[in-house]
Amino acid sequence: MLTTLKNAFKVKEIRQRVLFTFLMLVVIRLASQLPVPGVNRNYFSNWFAAQTGDAFSFFDAFTGGSFLNMSIIALNITPYITSSIIIQLLTIAIPKLEEMQRDGEEGRKKMVAITRYVTVILSIIESSAMAIGFGRKGLLQTYNAFNVITVITALTAGSAFLMWIGERITEKGVGNGISIVLTINIISRLPAELYTLFEQFIVGKNIAAGVVAGALILAIIISMVVLVILLNSAVRKIPVQYAKKVQGRKMVGGNSQNIPLKVNTAGVIPVIFASSIMQFPVIICSLLGYNGGTSIWGNILKGLSSSNWCKPSDPIYSIGLIVYVLFVIFFAYFYTSITFNPLEVAENMKKQGGFIPGIRPGKPTSDYLTRILNYIIFIGACGLTIVCVIPFLFSGIFGANISFGGTSLIIIVSVVVETLKQIESRMLVRNYKGFLND
Repeated sequence: MLTTLKNAFKVKEIRQRVLFTFLMLVVIRLASQLPVPGVNRNYFSNWFAAQTGDAFSFFDAFTGGSFLNMSIIALNITPYITSSIIIQLLTIAIPKLEEMQRDGEEGRKKMVAITRYVTVILSIIESSAMAIGFGRKGLLQTYNAFNVITVITALTAGSAFLMWIGERITEKGVGNGISIVLTINIISRLPAELYTLFEQFIVGKNIAAGVVAGALILAIIISMVVLVILLNSAVRKIPVQYAKKVQGRKMVGGNSQNIPLKVNTAGVIPVIFASSIMQFPVIICSLLGYNGGTSIWGNILKGLSSSNWCKPSDPIYSIGLIVYVLFVIFFAYFYTSITFNPLEVAENMKKQGGFIPGIRPGKPTSDYLTRILNYIIFIGACGLTIVCVIPFLFSGIFGANISFGGTSLIIIVSVVVETLKQIESRMLVRNYKGFLND
């Protein structure tokens, strides 16, 4: 690995891209410390500490603490992520968007432009809700129209600025710009989370207990990382044979290829969707100041909060975990169904004279791909569920007070592996040995 890094920095282009990416990440971390003018920075810290659930921990982890600090990038890249998901889902309902998606590079540019506009609109809506809703309760030092407009402008500009940085990293850096911005936010919280675990399970314990606790925590983290890497790299290859045909005076075709179907076809999207749906009612009730008390609605809200799952003292609330797992599996199938069309693949294969050995072209091929896809999606969803449930078990049984969970780990490992692959592909052009082959 060290030799590969050394070789990578010998290539001027790669060295410049890595340094550019690093400088952009430094800019992001500096921006996370710049406060929005006219706000009380301690307001969110005190308000956040008063919350009994973990509804906002997920959001704060994605913003790298910017939301808690109420910096100019408090909204961070989350409006862009939401916008991207909305546009992808709308391609099913709006034929014009679906046509754009299939229209090559020109269509891709139009889709990116639409995503940018939706991102700005979402940023304005979210910043307005924060400035007006929380401004009356103490977020603004002086609640007036000028300060409200200032906060809305600053937060919207901060979100647009991060979107711009992400695109520049994709263009001039190592690629995966938006994903890298999100990853650096999550990584910035790791030292504090690890120190919390250290204080809770190791400090003050005798040597034997501390060593056992440290080894257990390390083993859990390593096993989860390995499982995520296996999930992201696991592929089911479907062999495809192309028939020979005459073009002019030449005989072409006759070669064989593979259709690589990833086991984790939907990536981290099912987890994000499931977490968002589970936390949405909790967030709304928190903003309205309603906790339900001991009523049936109060118990439902507690069941939706992951901070109450897997607790031996209150096992009834773990029903929420079962609902969460069902959501993950459902969205794994749902998201794959809108991003991979077996019928379209089968038709394209048939037009090009390709077929799967032992399977007739056309609908039989489509049915075969659907059957294989349903099988591997379930395996991928189970893997995602295991990665996400382990932190909940650890937190519920041992009382670990951390916001870093399976979703964050999946994002970090996925982005790091994908970024290394992109650097590797650039190095292989220059006959260098890659990261992943060491």
